[in-house]
Amino acid sequence: MEVFRICKEEHSKKLISSGSANRWNRKGEFVIYTGSTRSLSTLELIVHKNSIITAIPYKVLIIEVKDDKKLIREISENELPENWRSLAAYSTLQNIGSNWYIKNETLVLKVPSSVIPQEFNYIINTEHSDFKNKVSLIKIEDYFWDNRLL
Repeated sequence: MEVFRICKEEHSKKLISSGSANRWNRKGEFVIYTGSTRSLSTLELIVHKNSIITAIPYKVLIIEVKDDKKLIREISENELPENWRSLAAYSTLQNIGSNWYIKNETLVLKVPSSVIPQEFNYIINTEHSDFKNKVSLIKIEDYFWDNRLL
């Protein structure tokens, strides 16, 4: 399976996580957020950044996760609270993601996108024992910002 991450060029050389808290993890939990497509990854980045400076170079990371259903835990929309797409649900979603991370259940957590709920984001646990053998950075592409998006 290929997944996509868009990041500043300075963070594009290898697959690492800052451990910063986000929608599906708490601070100190080292995960990489990816999208199922380049376009979803673009929209996710735009809605999560306060501002994007197009003069700063961005890259698209194409990441391969070995195809094995045992590596993925999927969270369906019906498992989530009604307000899951709102900021008010962050602590609930962080609890779900943190429990997955702490239990070390699977390498990947598949979750619906809050931007486009019919599409999916894939959260990769960089501390999971399968990370080094089952996840690889296969290509880095230049990213072009279409200014109409900003």
